Amino acid sequence: MVHARWRDDTGPRAPRARNVPLGVVTAIACVVFAGGLSAGQRQDYPLRPPGDPASIDRGKALYGVNCQFCHGVDTRGGDGGPSLLRSSVVLADQKGELIAPVVRSGRPGMPKFTLADEQIADIAAFVHTFKAAGYDESRLKPPSILVGDAAAGEAFFKTRCASCHSPSGDLSGIATRIAEPRLLQQTWLMPGSGGGRGGPPPVAVKPTTATVTLPSGEQVNGRLDRIDDFVVALTTDEGTRRSLRIDGDTPKVEIHDPLQPHRELLRTYNDTDIHNVTAYLVTLK
Repeated sequence: MVHARWRDDTGPRAPRARNVPLGVVTAIACVVFAGGLSAGQRQDYPLRPPGDPASIDRGKALYGVNCQFCHGVDTRGGDGGPSLLRSSVVLADQKGELIAPVVRSGRPGMPKFTLADEQIADIAAFVHTFKAAGYDESRLKPPSILVGDAAAGEAFFKTRCASCHSPSGDLSGIATRIAEPRLLQQTWLMPGSGGGRGGPPPVAVKPTTATVTLPSGEQVNGRLDRIDDFVVALTTDEGTRRSLRIDGDTPKVEIHDPLQPHRELLRTYNDTDIHNVTAYLVTLK
């Protein structure tokens, strides 16, 4: 955001020039304007070398899961989230080093995300492929995301997903329950996401839990509230909140994240995989 700078004009003023020929004023204005542009004014979007295609492809998948619903498919803003293209953080960022603190800490209206450095770097690589100026290719949104091969998507599903999910079991009628293809895609990539505008997500996911084993052998189990290098905080089944100090490997902390398989798979998808699986899932009515 650019902030205006206000000047104190309460002091003595120089006499105002009168009867200056219009041609002179125009010439002066042109010199001043040209000088301003040549003084290193930042462009709409910095020029960057081409990113690693594999990193961009992974970042596109991660962005689609974690960011697209709020910031839009072309990063220009979406369902309640601002455009990223003119964000000062994004403009100054190189490889995710400035984006990472925002992603992990959140902001008003933006939740925190637990993503690895490599994942954030991939997202940054994808975001940096967009340019702020002009009507570039990023504005050419496809009329539908259903551009994949349903048969290929079914084959992928049987190989990578069938150990946990079944089209005749938990996914029976999924395309009827989640009729909007974009929301369906968002949901299968990362269940529990995609509510938008403060609404609940279409699929409820069990919370992440933790088991903390103290040096005495006592175990504390509950919903994981927070964990860092120094403290693990959880809420027990009885509703008691416990905060336990971490010192090296003591106490032993085991995290049980029901979405861990999905998180691990996120880095393996490419854009074709995502479209193919979505094309298959919309057939499960």
